Amino acid sequence: DFGRSSELAFVVEPSDDIAVQEQPLILYCQVEGIQPITITWRKNGVMIVDSENAFMLANGSLYVSRFQRVRGDGSSDEGEYDCMAQNHYGLVVSRKAKIQAATMSDFHIHPQNAVVEEGGVARFQCQIHGLPEPVILWHKNSMPVNTDNERYTLLPKGVLQITGLRAEDSGIFHCVATNIANVKFSREARLTVSGSHSTVYKDPMILVGPENLTLTVHQTAVLECIATGNPRPIVSWSRLDGRPIGVEGIQVLGTGNLMISDLTVQHSGIYVCAANKPGTRVRRTAQGSLVVQAPAEFVQHPQSISRPVGTTAIFTCVAQGEPPPQITWLRNGQILETSDHIKLKNNNSTLSIYGINQTDEAIYQCLAENSAGSTQASARLTVLWADGLPSPPQAVRAETVSATTIQVSWEKPLQNTKEIIGYVLHIRKAADPVEMEYQEAVSKSTFQQLVTDLEPSTSYSFYIKAYTSRGASKASEVTVVSTLGEVPAMPSLFIKVINSTAVQATWEPSIKLGQHEGFKLYYRKVHLSQYTGPVLLASNVTAYNITHLDASVVYEVKLLAYNQHGDGDSTVRFVSLRETVERTVLNPPCDCMKDEQNNKTSTTGIIIGIHIGVTCIIFCILFLMFGYRGRLLMCKNVQEQLSTPQIPRSQRSAVLNGAARRDRDDRDLNGKQLDMNELERLFPASPSQEQQDKGMTSAHSPPVRHDDTQISTLPLDEFSIIEEQPDPLPNPRRGGSPPALAPDYSPANEG
Repeated sequence: DFGRSSELAFVVEPSDDIAVQEQPLILYCQVEGIQPITITWRKNGVMIVDSENAFMLANGSLYVSRFQRVRGDGSSDEGEYDCMAQNHYGLVVSRKAKIQAATMSDFHIHPQNAVVEEGGVARFQCQIHGLPEPVILWHKNSMPVNTDNERYTLLPKGVLQITGLRAEDSGIFHCVATNIANVKFSREARLTVSGSHSTVYKDPMILVGPENLTLTVHQTAVLECIATGNPRPIVSWSRLDGRPIGVEGIQVLGTGNLMISDLTVQHSGIYVCAANKPGTRVRRTAQGSLVVQAPAEFVQHPQSISRPVGTTAIFTCVAQGEPPPQITWLRNGQILETSDHIKLKNNNSTLSIYGINQTDEAIYQCLAENSAGSTQASARLTVLWADGLPSPPQAVRAETVSATTIQVSWEKPLQNTKEIIGYVLHIRKAADPVEMEYQEAVSKSTFQQLVTDLEPSTSYSFYIKAYTSRGASKASEVTVVSTLGEVPAMPSLFIKVINSTAVQATWEPSIKLGQHEGFKLYYRKVHLSQYTGPVLLASNVTAYNITHLDASVVYEVKLLAYNQHGDGDSTVRFVSLRETVERTVLNPPCDCMKDEQNNKTSTTGIIIGIHIGVTCIIFCILFLMFGYRGRLLMCKNVQEQLSTPQIPRSQRSAVLNGAARRDRDDRDLNGKQLDMNELERLFPASPSQEQQDKGMTSAHSPPVRHDDTQISTLPLDEFSIIEEQPDPLPNPRRGGSPPALAPDYSPANEG
């Protein structure tokens, strides 16, 4: 009994049908419910009046005595019929039944003559339109084709396939189309089988591939695929989406036609026919789409309900189908119009009726319809109303208290007040839908309620109901009132001292203050009563500089936000400039522009100096490396650890440059030995070593002047000097030893 109202419901509804010209037609309709029940019929939404041609039978069915596709006055018996049933509980409407006339057109595709070699494939086709779909049979030489021959395949759409042709297959073929409207014969076509079976290789080829089909569930689909080639190709089927075709209800007709029985929505998809050469990967493919539609059917039916006056009634109706059905609601057979208290949600699947009253009592129907069919389900809403319930509360008034508060007051009902157990105040923003309403319960002895936490500058609607243990009264009259506007919030204020005569006031962005038009800024000396201001500032301003102040006094700064409703609370800060003056005396202010310029100049000078210094160091290193190649020192028998402290780079350069000049002088004197005075000046000996130093031999050379350079003492055990010359001198050094190079010693290693 899902989807039925026990007070009134359909047992049998009219169904789609195809009528035969000049033949009688019966449309069935059977209703159950509480009598008396009245049944009427409509065609295309227009009431059918009993006549000689069409009238209602005693059981409620409609009888059409002589169905005519076109009458003399231009009217037609074709159309959409529905049945309506009514009693004192309400009215219901049946599903729509589509009635069409049986017809058959002429053949628009006739079979054609064909000449095919032995062993090949022949295909004949007839095509004709009709209602219902004509059944097509084939005749050969005026006799029905033997369907027991497995080489002969008859497809539902009027196709005849003959594989593995033989000489006896030659003959004259035609087709016969039959339905309840007529029988028609096609033209004849001759099949000639020529020659013997050829052994010449031929690539696989698909003569005819699958067509695009749109069918309804439970029907049968035949996807044609006929292929030729030598050797004969193997035909296989697959789905383009990779899903398996399955085996249930699947059959192969002939050598490659796919038949799917008892279609479901899951069979929809694109099917691919492949002709494969045996033993190779050579293949040809063709594809066609299959769309399976499903009539609308209910997943969830609406249920009859009973609700007290003033409450909410909800009906749910969920339907499925392919394509997805559209849902329409009827109230007592008429299309339901939405309003403030009647809402449709979730693609019309949910019907909500708010604040129901006796006029909402009716039978509600859900109609689900798509291109494959339609269905309906009904449910009844019963509004509970007890005798002796209170009348509506009286004199409902609402007064604005503040930007967020409204006080609602009322007077008790005029009738049946003894059983009242309380009142319920219904509150809603005037601009919101009814489903956004909320309630507040009030005791029976209270006749006013302070409603808080409302939004500023917003309109609200209020109504009251009185409740008893047996139900609620009708709603009082609705009153609408608006809350006051709200002034902006208090801004956050910060004071920053700029100098001895100026401060900067800053505050939070305006988004934190609510709706406002701008700011007002005041300031004064604390010992004065009069403020300077207001300084009006736009809402997007967040800072203001106060100048020309007296550094010897304390100032009070006040800031507030304002809008059309008034001024908000102010924020006050105090600031003193005296400390700034004292710091200024102790630390005179700098000339910032001059310092900045000097900083820029100093920075530039440092950078240039670094570049010049690096360049000089590189040139000095190169000069020392090549200038001292002719002068080598060798130290022998070092008695004590040599210790040379670090010398500043500038002094080190002076020593090295002096040595380089001596080297050039030595070359000018043609190899004269260095003066011992120079050695003593460079490496002064300690007194304890003077006797050892007397054994050293040296050649005299002119003294060389040096810069005053501080050099640490280097104690020597034995020291010899050798100069590398282009032509060695004939007189050897003391001891007769040949010239030797000082081991790994050069100015570059100094230090």
